[in-house]
Amino acid sequence: MAILRKLLLRALSLIAVVLIVLVLVVVVLGATGFSDRILSSVISEEMRAVRQQLAETIRDPQELERALREQRRELEAFYGLDKPWYVRLPQDVLRVLTLDLGEARTVATAQGSKRIQDIIAERLPRTALLFTTALVIYFLIGVWLGTLLATRPGSKLDRVLSYFAAVSFALPSWWTGILLILIFYFYLGGLLPAGGMYSTPPPEGGLARFLDLAYHAILPIFTLVLVATGPLMYVARTITLNVAQEDHVTFARAKGIPEGLVRRRHILRVAAPPIVTGLILGLVGSIAGSITTEIVFRWPGMGQLYFQAVSGQPDESLIVALTFVYTMLYALARFILEILYLILDPRVRY
Repeated sequence: MAILRKLLLRALSLIAVVLIVLVLVVVVLGATGFSDRILSSVISEEMRAVRQQLAETIRDPQELERALREQRRELEAFYGLDKPWYVRLPQDVLRVLTLDLGEARTVATAQGSKRIQDIIAERLPRTALLFTTALVIYFLIGVWLGTLLATRPGSKLDRVLSYFAAVSFALPSWWTGILLILIFYFYLGGLLPAGGMYSTPPPEGGLARFLDLAYHAILPIFTLVLVATGPLMYVARTITLNVAQEDHVTFARAKGIPEGLVRRRHILRVAAPPIVTGLILGLVGSIAGSITTEIVFRWPGMGQLYFQAVSGQPDESLIVALTFVYTMLYALARFILEILYLILDPRVRY
């Protein structure tokens, strides 16, 4: 019962986090005037089309201006711009909390749907495919190398890979992506595609389409693995190095247990909780997507969707909905971590 009570309290606190984040989004969008500017921009775009239509039927300039003012008032009432932000935006939040994400104004699915649920359902698997695949690869490599280096501190391999970790940490993903595009697409004669998910036109058939998708994903995945493996490897090395110097590890080696078994059972298992924390939260970040990487490689995922929501002609409904989705993913990941901690480290129960 104590464990269930602890998990229930944690779930309630995470729900509070979701509500607080949405409140902060409302305050930022409203108090800064960003929300009003978004809606004013949308209305101005629609008024240009309305002016052209009315100018074809109304020749009197004064009558035309009167009709345009009336049309603008109707549009302001339709979009809620006639109400203050602290009245208009909380209604959007309540609608989002009931999972009615509404419709986007500037973005649509490949089938033409503007429902935000459909847009997210289309973009989320694309980002998960790209970034989650990269995360699994660099997590396995980073943890394995970090654990290996923790058992050989000060060796030549440790020094070489430590330099690699420092260089990898300093590489921006967008700059690395552009550099790899120059190398593999321009200098090597199109060895790997420069961006996109499929060729133009995309191949027909399940296997051919999947292979074409995998071919286009090689370069962005390689970019993410290159810039993320070094920092994760160094973090895993630092964590496991402290554990490797504990008395129980020395005792296990004195008993003649093979070194591989010592690393897996006596070092990595004890160091698992903070490493798993990095994995789960990194997974959430990968689902949210890297905006710069998706833009560089023209990958139509969640990161590029957020960029479209805040740039060009911003869409406040899409911004609020995406913030809600990202926060829910974070809260879910934190709750999963609470359960994993109970499994990996029984001391948490006490």
